[in-house]
Amino acid sequence: MTRRTLRIAMNGVTGRMGYRQHLVRSLLAIREQGGLDLGDGELLWPDPVLVGRRAHALRVIAERHGLSHWSTDLDAVLADDSVDIYFDAQVTSARVTSIKRAIAAGKHIYTEKPTATDLAGALELARLAEAAGVKHGVVQDKIFLPGLLKLKRLVDGGFFGDILSVRGEFGYWVFEGDWQGAQRPSWNYRSEDGGGIVVDMFPHWEYVLHELFGRVTSVTAQVATHVPQRWDERGKPYAATADDSAYGIFRLEGGAVAQINSSWAVRVNRDELVEFQVDGTHGSAVAGLRRCRVQHRSATPKPVWNPDLPATESFRDQWQEVPDNTEFENGFKAQWELFLRHVALGEPYHWDLLAGARGVQLAELGLKSSAEGRRFDVPELSL
Repeated sequence: MTRRTLRIAMNGVTGRMGYRQHLVRSLLAIREQGGLDLGDGELLWPDPVLVGRRAHALRVIAERHGLSHWSTDLDAVLADDSVDIYFDAQVTSARVTSIKRAIAAGKHIYTEKPTATDLAGALELARLAEAAGVKHGVVQDKIFLPGLLKLKRLVDGGFFGDILSVRGEFGYWVFEGDWQGAQRPSWNYRSEDGGGIVVDMFPHWEYVLHELFGRVTSVTAQVATHVPQRWDERGKPYAATADDSAYGIFRLEGGAVAQINSSWAVRVNRDELVEFQVDGTHGSAVAGLRRCRVQHRSATPKPVWNPDLPATESFRDQWQEVPDNTEFENGFKAQWELFLRHVALGEPYHWDLLAGARGVQLAELGLKSSAEGRRFDVPELSL
């Protein structure tokens, strides 16, 4: 087999997501399997070039994984003609400027979401990339989760009949940082640094709803900062200025209604950290990160409301597990492989910067809905 190398500038790999999911569990995992088989006797070999501001952290990661190339000089990396792709997993506030520089340097773009802090910035990136003729993609990892892939299989197979509603619950308790360390970085809770659960999670809900059930046509949201004070990585208290919880209602193309609660101030009483219940005329399903259970109308019990007597049946036991029927890859790795094939072979790929802009649009309108106390239509976007 012949080996084709694609060099990828990875900006933000010293952060949790950039390091664990994108470097270790995606690109290095592809290398560990011997490369990505492109067919016709050709293997694609991803070659990461680590980029960031902290030289020591970059050097440690490079030495740990046997990587030769790292730099704190983004412009020098972008000026290197051997670098094919620029990947961004920085904090959102730093993303637009870096991606613009990468587009100007003629690099293909792959980036975490949200792609920008506002819709105007997100659309500008999409237009610049199209004008430059570079390929571009946005991480939309949730649709590659085993539970949601099973849910997509049910949708495509017509299991639900007419889909009536979608109800989603996401979140967990993020410790304040005083008596137990927080599981998320402190900037997530400062709006001035691009934090907030709406900015973080509404872009996810946009593509999940869009891909599985239909485009979001309107949004009503209420946001809150339930925990007003937190402690940062140095143990110093700070005011939490960003929303830590959001309660959204989304009208979907076709008439279905989705309700999704997102919170970093909720204690988990469900099987997985995120769950979606879909109800249709012919059946219902509950999907999480990995599991998916169904109840067909032919097997739906007939409960009777009687508050004077205790329940004598286990409602959870009345659902049937959807089998795996396949092996599921890590979702980040699966999408990386699709994007690499898109760059190398020109295969179709529609999770682009315009798709990323739709997520930013929904977050922006969600925050506006909460601030003004009214529903907003979600216009279709185009370049």
